Amino acid sequence: MDIVSVVNEDDGADGPADADWAARLHALWMTTADVSDVTGMADHVYALLLGRPGVVAVAGSRWCGSSLRYARHLTDATGQSRPVTAVAEPGGGPDPSGAARHREVRDRAGDGLLVVARDLGDDAARAGEHDGAHGPARFDPEHGLLAAAGAKFALECRFSFGDGDWAAVSVGLASPVADDAPLRRQLSQVCDVLVAINRRIGVDRAHERRQIEEAFLAEASLQMDESLDIEETLSRVARLAVPAVAEGCVVHLFRPEGPLVPVAHAHVAATAQGWLAGTAEDDPWFAESLRLVTGRRHGVVLHGPELAGGPFGPRAEGPGSTVRAVSISPLRARGRALGTLSFLYERPDDDISDLRILDDLARRAALAIDTSTAYELRRRHVEQLQRHLLPPTLPTPEGLRLNAAYAVADASLDVGGDFYDAVRHGDSVALFIGDVCGRGAEAAAMTGLARHTLRTLLEEGAAPALALERLNSALVREGVSRFVTALVAVLVPDGDGGWVMETASAGHPRPLVRRADGDVEEVPAGGLLLGVLRDIHYTPVTTRLRPDDTLVMFTDGLTEARDDDGVMFEGRLPDAVRRCGAAPDDAAQQLVGLAEAFRTTGDDDTAVLVAHVREGR
Repeated sequence: MDIVSVVNEDDGADGPADADWAARLHALWMTTADVSDVTGMADHVYALLLGRPGVVAVAGSRWCGSSLRYARHLTDATGQSRPVTAVAEPGGGPDPSGAARHREVRDRAGDGLLVVARDLGDDAARAGEHDGAHGPARFDPEHGLLAAAGAKFALECRFSFGDGDWAAVSVGLASPVADDAPLRRQLSQVCDVLVAINRRIGVDRAHERRQIEEAFLAEASLQMDESLDIEETLSRVARLAVPAVAEGCVVHLFRPEGPLVPVAHAHVAATAQGWLAGTAEDDPWFAESLRLVTGRRHGVVLHGPELAGGPFGPRAEGPGSTVRAVSISPLRARGRALGTLSFLYERPDDDISDLRILDDLARRAALAIDTSTAYELRRRHVEQLQRHLLPPTLPTPEGLRLNAAYAVADASLDVGGDFYDAVRHGDSVALFIGDVCGRGAEAAAMTGLARHTLRTLLEEGAAPALALERLNSALVREGVSRFVTALVAVLVPDGDGGWVMETASAGHPRPLVRRADGDVEEVPAGGLLLGVLRDIHYTPVTTRLRPDDTLVMFTDGLTEARDDDGVMFEGRLPDAVRRCGAAPDDAAQQLVGLAEAFRTTGDDDTAVLVAHVREGR
């Protein structure tokens, strides 16, 4: 008859044999240090048990619920010097023997290891009494493996690894053993070692996985933070996640007052990219699944029957047939639903990231998207405001060619204080350029005040010095807290194809004149800053511009651009004016481009205003 007993951890025996067994058990434990799966201990465990007196064969099996994952046996019946390990193919699907044995393991959870003594010739066992009504359930496939090795009896030890994962180790015997036989204790101790190994492996894997997940999330945040462009941000999310997280990734976003639309996707297989793009765009099952998740705070993982009717799973066609699971996490930031982040998995369920990690990644992606959206919106507002602070077009006076350029060097998205304009009064042309200290709303307000004040005065025919003096009085009356620099030049035709230029400066960089022969001269205009002292008078400087001469006015952002060594562009400016002045139609843009290529440090905006005297006026 079969006998069932529960072995406690404090069972033991004394004697030399026990000391030998303890040494062997310790040696077994020492071999576990580098094991990453308990299956890797099979040969060591089987060889140790096969050396016990009376044991003719050892067999073991690993189960998931009632489904056999694999079975092994080791025997010296072949007479070979090296034991032979064989693997039995699982029959596939639930096994009646496995169902009953799993039930017994599950019912006795927490009560210790389950050790069962077997009579392999018992008619009831051979008849397949699986429900336990006539004794312990039959233990296929080990029964056949041990019997084929010549065993008449067996000891079976069953133990759980948790969550439906359990295993059994059995020894085949030529004769039955007593209830107090050392072999019972030794078998249970070996199985205790396997349980401990599996627990340690689980802890190590969980720790390793946490480290990998934390590193992945940190890298994901870093990658997403590197770009403030929405499309680039979403592409980074998809590229980073494949294949680190899953075999496929799709990001959907809500368009203003519209449905979810795919904006980024990636698949590990290049040939599946087109299929994934089409599925993300048009599949109704996928669209409905996404819609259901957008109202949730946490994501879902769909697999098995939950994929029925969709483009994924074994019943689907094309690349979707290899997808075993789909996760969908909502993209939410600041209480708003932005879209969804979906992953397609072709890997086993055990390798799918925890939903908590997926939702964490989705939250980080949503914040990056929200930040990018806010940045883009603010950028547009700043551009609109900046356009209002600069002239939409420049006049086209006969005999002069005017062009201007403006470059933003600061990524803070605050409006800069540089300004320029050109106005006509009769035959004369007035040019001015200026710079308000700082950035932001206050700087923008002062920029508007300075530009429109100068424009009004010069349109009325005010001389450069008088225009600056009146602007200074206006700024002092306003009690401004920022200083302003400005340069005004009024050009009057001289009747010989040239122009007489009267220039006044309020603390602004001196303009340069490129002569027709290539020489570059500095106009010696100078004066105090605007908005600091109440009574200031400016002294104008007169210069004659001849045909093919070019006047270059600029803000200090051009001269103060610095390279890695701290060298300023100011020293290269005369040569740059000499070269760019030869192409007056886009000289301003060329000068700004040269300074930007030179710049590695410096966050001041740059404005350049150029006037070229035409030949043959």
